[in-house]
Amino acid sequence: MVVSRRVHRRLVLRRKFQVLRALTCSKSVRKSNIIMDAFNYIKQLKLMIEAMKKQYANLINKVPKEVKVEKIENGFLVRVTSEKGKDILVSVLEVFEEMGLNVVHARVSCTHSFCMEAIIETDQVETLEVKEVTQAISKALEKKIGVRAAPFDTM
Repeated sequence: MVVSRRVHRRLVLRRKFQVLRALTCSKSVRKSNIIMDAFNYIKQLKLMIEAMKKQYANLINKVPKEVKVEKIENGFLVRVTSEKGKDILVSVLEVFEEMGLNVVHARVSCTHSFCMEAIIETDQVETLEVKEVTQAISKALEKKIGVRAAPFDTM
């Protein structure tokens, strides 16, 4: 009974080393070398993960900062993209309120960056220009995150 347990354990351990050898593409047969190859393989994987995290962080930081405003029937379509910051949505909505604009529909996402698309209406469509709305939103973004938003071509 004791001998069969030892043999069974030895077989299980041998299978595990074979799997480990296959995973790490180790050419060695010795257990100590297989373990060292596995250790080096894990180290390489950790380095690859760190490189991917840095690359991901760089991509997130390169989110374009832009404000796009288009004139529609009796209001404007506003698209804002910028990096995440505290109370950005609040400051943009305050700008709308100060200008006498009413938000009819809004879609906001703050997963990786701040993205907002809103349809706003006003009674002063003829007097209010796209450029004025764009500049007001850009100033609000500058105050909150300290980054100048690139105005997008207006239609």
